[in-house]
Amino acid sequence: MTLRRRAWLAAVVATSALAVVQPAAAKPGPVPVVSPTPQQINRDAADVTLPSSVVLVTDGTTDGPAKELLISLVKQHGVKKISTGPQRGFVIRLSNGGDAPTQAEGYSLAVRRDGVTINGRDGAGQYYGVQTLRQLFARNGHGWALRGVAVRDWPNMALRGSIEGFYGPPWTNDDRVRQIKFLGETKANTYIYSAKDDAYLRAQWRDPYPQLELDALGQLVRTANANHVDFTYALSPGVSICFSSPRDVAAVKAKFQAVYDLGVRSFSLPFDDISYTKWNCAGDQAAFGAPGQAAAGKAQVSLLNEITENFVRTHDGVRPLQTVPTEYSDLKDSPYKTQLRENLDPSVVVQWTGTAVVPPSVTNDEAQQVSTVYGRKVFLWDNYPVNDYEQSAGRLLLAPYAHREAGLAQYLNGIVSNPMNQEAASEVAEFGVADFSWNDAGYSPERSWPQALARLAGGDRRATAALKVFADLEHLAPVFGPAPWQPQAPVLAATVADFWRHWNAGDHRALGRLRSYAEQIRNAPTVIRGGQVQNAFVSEAGPWLDATALWGEATLTRLDALAAAARGDDAKAQRLTAAADALVKRAEAVKTGNSNRWGVRQALVGDGVLDAFLVQVRAATAG
Repeated sequence: MTLRRRAWLAAVVATSALAVVQPAAAKPGPVPVVSPTPQQINRDAADVTLPSSVVLVTDGTTDGPAKELLISLVKQHGVKKISTGPQRGFVIRLSNGGDAPTQAEGYSLAVRRDGVTINGRDGAGQYYGVQTLRQLFARNGHGWALRGVAVRDWPNMALRGSIEGFYGPPWTNDDRVRQIKFLGETKANTYIYSAKDDAYLRAQWRDPYPQLELDALGQLVRTANANHVDFTYALSPGVSICFSSPRDVAAVKAKFQAVYDLGVRSFSLPFDDISYTKWNCAGDQAAFGAPGQAAAGKAQVSLLNEITENFVRTHDGVRPLQTVPTEYSDLKDSPYKTQLRENLDPSVVVQWTGTAVVPPSVTNDEAQQVSTVYGRKVFLWDNYPVNDYEQSAGRLLLAPYAHREAGLAQYLNGIVSNPMNQEAASEVAEFGVADFSWNDAGYSPERSWPQALARLAGGDRRATAALKVFADLEHLAPVFGPAPWQPQAPVLAATVADFWRHWNAGDHRALGRLRSYAEQIRNAPTVIRGGQVQNAFVSEAGPWLDATALWGEATLTRLDALAAAARGDDAKAQRLTAAADALVKRAEAVKTGNSNRWGVRQALVGDGVLDAFLVQVRAATAG
């Protein structure tokens, strides 16, 4: 055999051996969960192992915050070396153009064996593409892999985010920084600074900010810009303004100029929660007529149009002016609304809270009607999960964002959520708002809510399960009327109903099943405090967690008393009943902190369901 023949045979054997030992190509797995729900996402490639070295390709269109976030993410997931040299190996491309969707803030993303490509329609699109990439990392042995997907995505609504518009103690700047970063993470682009108890926004609106206050605002604006969030400065002069006074009009412009110099490019002039049955100066009666709906509309329009013409349009980069009308929560036409519809500059964005201050639902028909009344798409100020009113006293509002109809993007400019005085706790509902306003057609509360809780738990599965139990006990969503728009403790209520159905039929095994859930209630606070749950949430929810542990222990003790009574051990049943009574008193004595304008109240936990059940069990035990 010649040497050439031997070499050929050796090569054949080696190739055959490789063919035997090489694994078959990996198949794509299920489509990963991404929030907000993308418009299009396909799983057409297998997971891709992330190497320790990557090549980053950028150009003059690459967005700074998107690039910083991308570099941070790959470093967090094991990449040791990021080069910009020859495009060999695992290449990550980030820029505008390419196959990005045509919609503003849209992006395309593809993960393939040789790398990742993110194309944005604009800088925000790039940033949101990276936020989607953040959700595609998966453990791969001791390292990381990326889910092989192709995504084309864009928002259905232009404005998405939150408005700090509640009464009572305002957030700290740390709260606001955390909120702004949360908004950027969830692809929301709007934070409206409208804190009711900031004197420089309302009572002292004419006064310039002290330097320390300006510095604090500047920090927030810089944080917002770094997270692709528009910091909207909402000045509320309606409490004392003289609309006909050139000096007051100049004071509005001066206040706006001061924060424009900090980098603010989005402004609002809200006229909510003021009276239009009187003027603040005699000149307004001469200029606009006797106080009333039409006169108030005329006066407000004059200021809004003046600021639009001689501030918004004379300052580079300023977005359309926003306003909250005095009539903000109904569908009826009026002389006031007629003034806005017929005379307000078409560029001004008008906010609306729905058919009530706290609406139980928002439908397409309602949004279409109000858009006709105002002569433009409206911007929904959604008063959920805000808890600054009496019906919400003593409550955290942790139910999912729900009862907003798919299709609202046709009639709304966007949605901002008015959150609770408790910032971190508000993120549960706000997560759903961001999800819905990005893709209302693809939104599902049943899918989004668990994702919000998992995010709050830092991906800790045990803590996520505990949060689900706890949030069920804080599920009631009140309105100004007698009936809530979301029920209290629906999971517990169904569990209790199932228990009584079986118990009354003689199936005493039901007690063991319910006892298992009661143990979850009792243990939830300990799990939440000991897991990866956001520290700010644990702190804010402290009183409610304390009360939950006591209510859970009371439930277990009450059930044990019922079991003892069923066995005929009356003495033990009586001892346990007394112990449960004491636990109930301790649970009812737990008070909230003084973080809301309703002050210190009982920290309510599953009220109307859990407490009512314990009364029923006590009666059954005694009987």
